[in-house]
Amino acid sequence: MALKTRFTEMFGVEHPVVQGGMQWVGRAELVAAVANAGGLGFITALTQPTPKDLVKEIERCRSMTDKPFGVNLTILPAINPPPYAEYRQAIIDSGIKIVETAGNKPAEHVEELKKHGVLVIHKCTAVRHALSAERMGVDAISIDGFECAGHPGEDDIPGLILIPAAADKVKIPMIASGGFGDGRGLAAALALGAEGINMGTRFMCTVESPIHENVKRQIVENDERATDLIFRTMHNTSRVARNDISRQVVELERSGAKFEDVRELVAGSRGRVVYETGDPEHGIWSAGMIQGLIHDIPTCQELISRIVAEAEEIIEGRMARMLGHRSPAMA
Repeated sequence: MALKTRFTEMFGVEHPVVQGGMQWVGRAELVAAVANAGGLGFITALTQPTPKDLVKEIERCRSMTDKPFGVNLTILPAINPPPYAEYRQAIIDSGIKIVETAGNKPAEHVEELKKHGVLVIHKCTAVRHALSAERMGVDAISIDGFECAGHPGEDDIPGLILIPAAADKVKIPMIASGGFGDGRGLAAALALGAEGINMGTRFMCTVESPIHENVKRQIVENDERATDLIFRTMHNTSRVARNDISRQVVELERSGAKFEDVRELVAGSRGRVVYETGDPEHGIWSAGMIQGLIHDIPTCQELISRIVAEAEEIIEGRMARMLGHRSPAMA
């Protein structure tokens, strides 16, 4: 049995498994490995210092795979925002045909990307945002539950509710994000109305992931409780791996701290050092609750093959047996 969905058909991939954008992690070597394994990987645009560097990274990825891959463009409010339009143009000029957007008010970018025949997946954390993106003309939705790493939104709705709630209303293909890392999750997502899964933390913990081995081992050692929610009081919640710095930030927020009071602790440059040097206590770094279900560091090929095989066994085997019969493939 092959798991074919509207998502795999629309995006031309073998398996309904996606590696979404991750700052400092979504680089060519990981994306190419995901693509070669039959999944859909995304280079993270803003990991690259300039739009020209993004063009080079896209070329580097193409040298490692001839399969489809995309680029993530996350639009976040900032005092000095990066040149989003230039990054977008670099994506278009490079001939990329799949883009994952995330963040605030992507309409301008979606409109321009669509003019150039680009398929757009928009990641969002609420049904209302998904419907807004659908009206905007995106091709697919990535619906991100409260379990996720990074920004889960402010509604605190976990995937078990959010996915079917979105599936009831969203007409375009939808993949499920947040809390996915194995075949059980893929089978559950399909049962809940999604047409694939998006994984971040699970792909961080693979052979090809371009982060330090110490961080990968820390993910394996961590359990599902080993995250903290920071920026809660600032209405910009972010789920990160629990460490001394995340605990400090949480405590400072409880005492009424403003962003200026924690700015140095949460600096992105410190998080980058975590990934590069392997000191998991040096800065804030993203990880989801799925850590509790991550027990090894496989290649992307091993991981995706295992996830799909597990999901197929659940659907064809375990569920079929519960119905009191065997499918033809199991006979």
